[in-house]
Amino acid sequence: MGTRDQLVDSARALLWERGYVGTSPKAIQQRAGAGQGSMYHHFAGKKDLALAAVRRSAEELLTAADAQLSTPGTAVERITAYLRREREVLKGCPIGRLSQDPDIVADPELRAPVDETLTRVRARLAEVLDEGRAAGELPAGLDTAALATTIVAVLQGGYVLARAANSPEPFDQAVSGVLALLTAC
Repeated sequence: MGTRDQLVDSARALLWERGYVGTSPKAIQQRAGAGQGSMYHHFAGKKDLALAAVRRSAEELLTAADAQLSTPGTAVERITAYLRREREVLKGCPIGRLSQDPDIVADPELRAPVDETLTRVRARLAEVLDEGRAAGELPAGLDTAALATTIVAVLQGGYVLARAANSPEPFDQAVSGVLALLTAC
C-alpha cells in the first residue's frame, strides 16, 4: 500500500472513531506513518484528505451492500442477508456517523458523498423490493421507495441505539423488527 492509500485509510479510521473535528492532520500522519510533506504532496489539506476518505468508505459500503443484495434468493432473503451481515455495530456506520458530524453536515462538499451514499443504498433496496413486488412476493401496492427509506432509517437508528446502550442488542432488535414488518407485507 502506498503512502496516499495509507493516509486515506488512516483518515477513514479516524473519521469513524473521532469525527472530523477530532481528526487532526497530525493524528492521520502518525497513524499512517507518513510525514507532513507526504500528506501535502498527495492532498491540499485536511478537507481534501477527508473527502477522499469519505469517498473510499462510501465505495466500500456500496460494494458490500450491492454484494449482499445481488445474491440469489427472494427479495426478503436478500434484504435479510444485507441487514444481518457482520457489522461493527458499536462503532456505528462509517457513513451514517458522518451525517451526525456538524462539520461534515455544514460543508456541502463533505456532506455530498454521505448523502449520495445513503441515497444509493435506498435506491438499491427499492430495486430489490421492486423485484419482490414484480415476482408477487410483496403486495402490488407497496411503496418500495418508502419501505427502502424505512429500512435505512431503522438500520441507522439501530446503530444509534446500540451505541447509546453500549450493546448490539438494540441494533439486533431493530433489524428483527423491520424484518418482521417486511415479512408481514
